[in-house]
Amino acid sequence: MKMNKIRYILLPVAAVVMLTAATGCDDLFREKPNDKLSEEVIWSSELLLDEYTMSWYRNMDNGFSTFVTTLMKGLGREYEPWYTDQLTVSRSDWYQGDYGDILKSSQQEITNRGRSMWLKYYTQIRSINRLLENEGEIPDGAHKNRILGEAHFFRAYYYYLLLRMYGGPLLLKRTYEPIDEPETKFPRASFEETVNFIVEEANLAATYLDNKTTSDNAGRPCKGTCYVLAGKAYFWASGAHFQNVDEATPWLGFSDNRIEAMLRAAEREYDKARDLNIYSLMPVKGTTKDEIVAGYREIFLTKNSCESIWEVQHADDGDFSTKNGHKLDRESASPYFGGTTCAYVPTQNNVDEYFTINGKSIKEDASYDANNPYDNRDYRFYANVLYDGAMWNGHVMDIHYTRQDGVDIAGEDLQVYGSSTTACVTRTGYYLAKFRRETQKIDNDDTYASSQNCIIWRWAEILLDYAEIYYQTGREGEAMAMLNAIRERVHMPLYTSVTFEQIKQERRVELAFEKSIYWDLLRYNDAERAMTGRTNPLYGVKIVKNEDGTVSRQQVVVNGRNTVVRYFRARQYYWPIAWDDVRYHGVEQNPEWLEM
Repeated sequence: MKMNKIRYILLPVAAVVMLTAATGCDDLFREKPNDKLSEEVIWSSELLLDEYTMSWYRNMDNGFSTFVTTLMKGLGREYEPWYTDQLTVSRSDWYQGDYGDILKSSQQEITNRGRSMWLKYYTQIRSINRLLENEGEIPDGAHKNRILGEAHFFRAYYYYLLLRMYGGPLLLKRTYEPIDEPETKFPRASFEETVNFIVEEANLAATYLDNKTTSDNAGRPCKGTCYVLAGKAYFWASGAHFQNVDEATPWLGFSDNRIEAMLRAAEREYDKARDLNIYSLMPVKGTTKDEIVAGYREIFLTKNSCESIWEVQHADDGDFSTKNGHKLDRESASPYFGGTTCAYVPTQNNVDEYFTINGKSIKEDASYDANNPYDNRDYRFYANVLYDGAMWNGHVMDIHYTRQDGVDIAGEDLQVYGSSTTACVTRTGYYLAKFRRETQKIDNDDTYASSQNCIIWRWAEILLDYAEIYYQTGREGEAMAMLNAIRERVHMPLYTSVTFEQIKQERRVELAFEKSIYWDLLRYNDAERAMTGRTNPLYGVKIVKNEDGTVSRQQVVVNGRNTVVRYFRARQYYWPIAWDDVRYHGVEQNPEWLEM
């Protein structure tokens, strides 16, 4: 049965196969339901087993589906790059919701969100553990192998998500009923123990799964996905923030420096994925600017391509609420196309990261013309960002003001569409192009859904990971080769030497607005600087065409409604785990979090 079919069909059994229900004494664990189908029926049915696994997929990542709430605090979901310095949002009311509170480093809202995510991940782990404990009841065959492979993969994946967010979690390898075992308590696992478990589970999953996912199972993990997950666990553990931590808190990192050891371990796992020969960079055909730009954009519009390793499978068509659709195109559109949200607007910070076509930064290239800043830039800039004068769907983007009789008249893409009090325009002077489908219809149908998949990992990112690994282990030539493979695809000049800062810069350009950017800032131990307004303001641009024909460009600060609303404090490297479980299991909370 095709993955894109079974993912979205809401059958009656979807409700009855849920085997978790809340208990009154413990947020983390669940009692068995007494009003559902018997487990024996589920384990013996391929259809019910497939339905059973769907919650693992549904909860693994939000993809492009977002929900900013002002009422149900802690339950919202945001697109992670909104917290970086590459993207921001334009709707002022969102700064009054949980998104804005987290952006401001609100302890209460981060505690609420931390509890919500902790519970969500452990709900899935419990579901996985229950299936694995009943694997003997599942009929032998190819379907069983796939289900077991998915179970071990997702157990590894959810612990990977927990590790990134909280440090060492409570490592549960079986189901547990606190009412039946009131004396049983679980300690926090060490950082090292968690990494090792993720890798073991991912490699075990690979033994059950095929080398390559076939088209009729698109979106499911295969061996390569498992090896990349194992590599990602090691790669995350190589982060500077996780080295030389206090021996009394082993769940926060290593007591010594393991950077090189973790990098080399990540390399070994990535090599396994590479040796399958199933992943490659998706080619960009053509040699002209327009052809290169169109070809690069197509990478993010092609579902499950040769470059893709792991994607959130969004629906090809249909209802936004029931078929896992998303509204990226609508929420990114300018008012000229009927957009009212402007939720994904690139910053000037991001625009300045793109080198010139000569392969130099705008500060280093003497040919760069500040009066014509969008000329002769990296082709990925044109593919990713809509700027004043860019062409989009037959429309020349009009993101400037024209001064007439001393009054600044807003261009078409700066005039609010409709009568909604929350309708807005870009706050940075730019609109998003990357990920978007140029011909997507934007209308008032609230049920419509965009269809692009959201890529979690792609082969270009693994090449960039390799570049870091090679450089930090003394192999600069091999690191340079990884970067040049990526640059050659987009017809950019190749490096003749390389520094670590160039590797990071190439990563930020190639992976611009993708989910890894947020986590990179934490991995580099750079989040406090990069995500705080005082140390790294977000900038935009206001362009005015004057009455005498000259053009003025004013840099503006767009941290939020006021000048400084972005904060990232040191405690946010590790979010607070659910306080109910801190008390129940007698474990230590992450540093600096207080019970609210």
